[in-house]
Amino acid sequence: MTDFAARRTMMVDTQVRPSDVTKFPIIDAMLSVPRELYVPREQAEAAYISENVPIAPGRVVLEPRTLSKILDGLNIEADELVLDIGAGYGYSSAVVAHMAEAVVAVEDDETLAGEAQTILSEQGADNVILHVGPLTEGASQHGPYDVILIQGAVEQVPDAILNQLKEGGRIGCLFMEGALGVVRIGYKIDGDLTWRFAFNASAPVLPGFAKEAAFTL
Repeated sequence: MTDFAARRTMMVDTQVRPSDVTKFPIIDAMLSVPRELYVPREQAEAAYISENVPIAPGRVVLEPRTLSKILDGLNIEADELVLDIGAGYGYSSAVVAHMAEAVVAVEDDETLAGEAQTILSEQGADNVILHVGPLTEGASQHGPYDVILIQGAVEQVPDAILNQLKEGGRIGCLFMEGALGVVRIGYKIDGDLTWRFAFNASAPVLPGFAKEAAFTL
């Protein structure tokens, strides 16, 4: 029988801490949440490798390093409301739920959303609200949000999502620019977003988040 608790500790010690992620709430959450439950059952053995885990076409659970460094850049506080877009089976939402007051997890795949609801309930993550709907629309009825993060890469972020960020709030996005991926943290100041470089990473671009090709004659 696989000792997933030991793998979880190894993941934190070999992938998270060496990436300069040392904030206790992040370390504690990633040690506490059983990642193997939040991937397809046949992928449980691969849950702790240092790669993105595919869960559906164009969809992944972000590798531990990428997620932990995004969370480090966002610096989520215990009294904040977080929007988690593309929650999949709910891993990222479960991790963030350890740090935030509440999480609204958006998932457009009804099968994934159903699985996520079951797992999150069984794991006692009762401060996560699952919202089934288009990822590109977020969940404005529960907002505005202190923090927004997106589980996958983007080429552009729809205004519908950016408009759900509170003044003074933060958003973490992995922008794919050709073959290179750049994570940026956006800060909403006086109604405008200021983006700052955080680190390099890679993931598939989420369906609906690609740039529309410029039409040329």
